[in-house]
Amino acid sequence: MRMTLEAARALSLRSLEGLGYDPAQAAVITDHLMDCELRGLGYAGLARILSIAGRLDGRGPARAPMRILRESPVSARLDGADHVGYLVAAEATRIAIEKAQATGIAVVGASRTWYTGMLSYYGEMATAQGLVMAIASNATPWVAPHGGTEGRFGTNPICFAFPSTEEPVIWDIGTSAIIHAQVVMAKRLGETLPEGVAFDAEGQPTRDPAAALAGAFAPWGGHRGSGLAIVVQLLGMLAGSPGLPGELQDFGYLAIAIRPDLLTDPEAFRQDVSRYAAAVRATRPEPGGAPVRMPFDRSRAERERRRSEGSIEVAEAVLNALDVLPVSPAPPKASKEVP
Repeated sequence: MRMTLEAARALSLRSLEGLGYDPAQAAVITDHLMDCELRGLGYAGLARILSIAGRLDGRGPARAPMRILRESPVSARLDGADHVGYLVAAEATRIAIEKAQATGIAVVGASRTWYTGMLSYYGEMATAQGLVMAIASNATPWVAPHGGTEGRFGTNPICFAFPSTEEPVIWDIGTSAIIHAQVVMAKRLGETLPEGVAFDAEGQPTRDPAAALAGAFAPWGGHRGSGLAIVVQLLGMLAGSPGLPGELQDFGYLAIAIRPDLLTDPEAFRQDVSRYAAAVRATRPEPGGAPVRMPFDRSRAERERRRSEGSIEVAEAVLNALDVLPVSPAPPKASKEVP
């Protein structure tokens, strides 16, 4: 069903507040979910509210405040206190940006969180401040290593973001053949999965999303993608997560922010990034192929198109489910600031 951006945002805020998030928390989560919708990633947009509701299971959001466990001028370790990752990763990124602006470089790890969302969202936060950022986030072991059929790491996105004189260059990928949210969405809509992306609990290939959720997903990129996913799992452990986090809990988020002037002239660097991006886009395409794109070009174009149209398409099954979400009996008070 098509709905205006204003109506979609209002629905998200109303639904999240109904689950017990305070207005400020609901606004942070909604901004992220709406960015997913604008970029054409509906499985990670409003539908994610249903998954959040399932995770909360009527208990309402975490009540304890996030807190910094250890800190230096260039680093911080944040305890997410089981808050959803949209809130925890946003706070960790804010801390990383603030420290990098002051010292030139910062590394921030966050643990005890879940559903960190699109890492490119946080990369854009950093590039808007002229910073380079690298981000990794591990998760529940839903994905099998190359050659295996049992989960040993998460869908494990990794992201790199670079400022330029024009649009930032952002590369953000998941390291699994299919994203967890895509499988959940397929189950919700009664759809089958593509061939070759998942195994059932017995290790047999499956296209059934319910069987895949009970089994494991395949890694992206064969042994190379599998190795990258293992690295992300280890970086999440550096941020404080266990090696094999439980179901939708104890994810780790690691962000490294760098001020370019530590190594080079920042304006010259931004200009060089822009020139290089232009050179990549000017590459001669394959015969009959589309123009060559830089990473994030598709997402940016989709976002601008939907913004100009003022509307998005949302699955009717998602809207119907949002209409009947249970309301939290005890909404929490506004979250305290992280010290």
